[in-house]
Amino acid sequence: MNIELVLMGVALYILIWEKLPEWGDWFNRLIAELPSPLRSLYEQWHCPYCVGFWMALVLHGLTGIWTLPALGELPSYLGHSALPLGWFLDALVTATLIYTVVIGLRALGLPAMKAHLMKDEFMKSAFGGDESAAQPNAQE
Repeated sequence: MNIELVLMGVALYILIWEKLPEWGDWFNRLIAELPSPLRSLYEQWHCPYCVGFWMALVLHGLTGIWTLPALGELPSYLGHSALPLGWFLDALVTATLIYTVVIGLRALGLPAMKAHLMKDEFMKSAFGGDESAAQPNAQE
């Protein structure tokens, strides 16, 4: 099994749906300027599985990489339908893995964020908001 398509898909998902909207108004203005069907598609495709399927098809077409290389060599009795069926099944597998990784990152992110906020709150209460007092080498 190759994970290259999964990593590329997760990276694109995070960039397009989670990071670019936060990096300033330019991306949100760009989305607002899209034709209505494309804008609607962007707004509705926040599901990492749904968009992961289409990303997997496009990335496979661009790179030729298979998540499950065995799907590239389906039995000959399938005839001309073997290749499209292989692409479809590979995209489903890739989308499932993209979904799993994104959901896993979200599951890890919440406790990590809570721990960070708890540490900040502790530092403020213990040192009166002066975090440099907690670090002896900070004044050197």
